Amino acid sequence: MRNSFVVNIGRQLGSGGREIGEKLAKRLEIEFYDKELINLASKDSGLCSDFFERADEEASSFSLGGLFGMRFSFYNDTTYTGTNCLSHDALFKIQSDVIRRLADTRSCLFVGRCADYILRDHPLSINIFISAPLNVRINRVSKLNGITTEEAENRIEKQDRKRSSYYNYYSYKEWGHSTSYNLCIDSSILGIDETVSILYDYISRWIASRV
Repeated sequence: MRNSFVVNIGRQLGSGGREIGEKLAKRLEIEFYDKELINLASKDSGLCSDFFERADEEASSFSLGGLFGMRFSFYNDTTYTGTNCLSHDALFKIQSDVIRRLADTRSCLFVGRCADYILRDHPLSINIFISAPLNVRINRVSKLNGITTEEAENRIEKQDRKRSSYYNYYSYKEWGHSTSYNLCIDSSILGIDETVSILYDYISRWIASRV
């Protein structure tokens, strides 16, 4: 579908990026993909979804993972039992193939997973980054997960570090930097729903100017 378009969203943990993505995809009437990509990659490859969940946006030991691989157990209904050596890069390649195939057949919105880099040659692909001040993010993560503010801050720091390393490693760009995206927006200024409305108008005008 040559007139199909793709929206790629990067986000800081606690910024509401996933919720914004879901609501935005619904308003745009397009498919939404986040964790769903893990199941699709598992189905396509015949590998257990645990492989992808364990390597999901995981950047620790990437330098070793890319060179020497990581050892996983194979176990699902479509493949064999045993052990093999499978690198982060191999898992990234499988997931990238799924993302490209989906983008070639329909309009969709992807959250994370370097989709903006993977789809860099797509003729109608727009890249957005959603952020929020740390105190807002801590409060949101704390309430959503029923944890203390200290635990929330630690979780944010760890997750943002993982996402940054993953993105920078595979895209050769800088995660969260304005030059890596078409639009960066602070979701705390107007709130989730108004941010969705702003992005909807922005994307609608962007599409109209290109088709």
